[in-house]
Amino acid sequence: MTTDSWRAALEAHREQKDHYFARDQHSPIPHDQREFFDGLDYFEPDPDLRFELALLEYDNPETITIATTTEGERDYLVWGYFEFDVDGERYRLDAYRTSPEDGRLWVPFRDETNTHETYGAGRYLDLDGPNEDGLWEVDFNYAYSPFCAYSPRYECPLVPMENWLRVRIEAGEKDYEGPAGGDESQHGHGHGHAD
Repeated sequence: MTTDSWRAALEAHREQKDHYFARDQHSPIPHDQREFFDGLDYFEPDPDLRFELALLEYDNPETITIATTTEGERDYLVWGYFEFDVDGERYRLDAYRTSPEDGRLWVPFRDETNTHETYGAGRYLDLDGPNEDGLWEVDFNYAYSPFCAYSPRYECPLVPMENWLRVRIEAGEKDYEGPAGGDESQHGHGHGHAD
C-alpha cells in the first residue's frame, strides 16, 4: 500500500465513523447531542506510527480478569505481544483475545497524551488478522476512544498496566469534548471497551 492510498483509506474510515456517530441509531453519542455533533478530532495522519509487526505469541496464554468502568469484570486471554520503536526507543504492548478461536486481537493502551489531548483512560486498537507474510498491521492512526468516552451508559474494560506506555502516541483519535452547541453537562466520562 502506498502512502497516498493508506492516507485515503484512513480518511475514508474517519468519514464513515463520523457519519455513523452522527446518524446511526446505535451511535454512542447521546441522542440530545447528535444534532450538534460535527465530527471527531484526530491527530494528523502519521505514517511513522504505522507498523507491520510479528505477533510474539505466549506459549501458554493466561487468562486475566480486567475490571470495567461499572465495577464489573471481563476475562481475556493474553495471547502475545508486539514490539515496536518510537523515537528510537523500543516499546511493547500485549495483545488479547476473548477465546482461542477468536482470530482478532484487542490491543488497549495508555500513553502520555492521555488526559491532555486524548481520552484519559486510554485508547484501543482492533486487529483483524495477519497479512500474507504473517505480519499484523499495528497502525496507531486507527487508535480510537472506547464508547465510554461518549456516554457513561457503556461498560468498558480498563487498560491493564502492562500496556501503559511511557511515550506520547500522537496518532489516532483525540478526546471528545462534547458538541459546541449542545449541553456539555450531558457528556459523561467512562473508561473503556464498549460492546
